[in-house]
Amino acid sequence: MPDYQRIHVVSTAATEPELQRLGAAMGRQPVVLTAPTADAARVVRSLGVEPRVETLLAAQRHPVVDRGDRVDALVREHALSDRFRDVVVVTDPATATLLLRVLAPDQLDTPGAVTVVGLVRAGRPSDVRRAVVLGVVLGVAIGLAQRLGVILVLPAVAAVTGGALMTAPAWRHVGRELALAAGIAIVVGLAVIAGSSRFPAGW
Repeated sequence: MPDYQRIHVVSTAATEPELQRLGAAMGRQPVVLTAPTADAARVVRSLGVEPRVETLLAAQRHPVVDRGDRVDALVREHALSDRFRDVVVVTDPATATLLLRVLAPDQLDTPGAVTVVGLVRAGRPSDVRRAVVLGVVLGVAIGLAQRLGVILVLPAVAAVTGGALMTAPAWRHVGRELALAAGIAIVVGLAVIAGSSRFPAGW
């Protein structure tokens, strides 16, 4: 299942209800690129975000031939710097249309002044070291546990929780970490039990 980075292309003709819906939909701490115009500043104030002003997004009476490609490259550059943050582009209607034609040529035109484009991205990488540390801690807890129920429940809870999180793209990396930690915990727990006075007489 592919994961997507959201690019919100916002025309300066956006109405307040459209901006309110955008504010509720965009992720935390988005990258906001805006044209250096009063209309763009109005949109940014309504969204309550900190913008990065880009002169390339300003309307041009006589745009160069490759302007669409240049605007597309600008947006992709900011998107690639952090693939796990939403990108919001605020510009005039003509530039917004030009950007969408290059950024998402296969996307159907959508009504309204706010269009969302999804750029395919790789999933967030899992932190193997964190998974190993968690697995060792769980394994030691399993090895020191006196009750069989605790020994069985701890890795099972970690594995089930990890499997559930892997179904959500935003939490898939945490799910993989928990699944790995559960496997490590079983191995470490068995090693602790095997080296203790409870084995084999206590089992």
